[in-house]
Amino acid sequence: MNPPTRWTGFFDFWKKQARGLKIQTLALYYAYHDPRTPWYARIFTGFIVAYAFSPIDLIPDFIPVLGYLDDLVIVPLGVLLALKMIPPQVMAECRAKAEQTVDDGKPQYRLMAVLIVAVWIIILIVVGYLLFKFAKPAGN
Repeated sequence: MNPPTRWTGFFDFWKKQARGLKIQTLALYYAYHDPRTPWYARIFTGFIVAYAFSPIDLIPDFIPVLGYLDDLVIVPLGVLLALKMIPPQVMAECRAKAEQTVDDGKPQYRLMAVLIVAVWIIILIVVGYLLFKFAKPAGN
């Protein structure tokens, strides 16, 4: 076993933060399906959860600094706003369910991943079609 270093506490802190964000996002996923969640919260929560679980980022990670902006700022702020929209009792139940799911093992949401990728592909096709349709050759 390696002796603790000064970085151990730093990495433990960020592991704890990442686990907390994972639990909150999973709890929002469960809250999205709860009938007690208001419709406007469902819409917003659906977008946040889909974006958080999406393998495709709005700002690609290879872009220096800005690439991680969505992961470090946009998703956590969206989660915080969504948490304010959902009744506390619903969130407490969903958070407990999410903690249990994470403790039992890594949740598998293959269907959700397929749906998210399909939505991105549809968006790209629509954007490509619109660009092709409205792109006029110069001189016409």
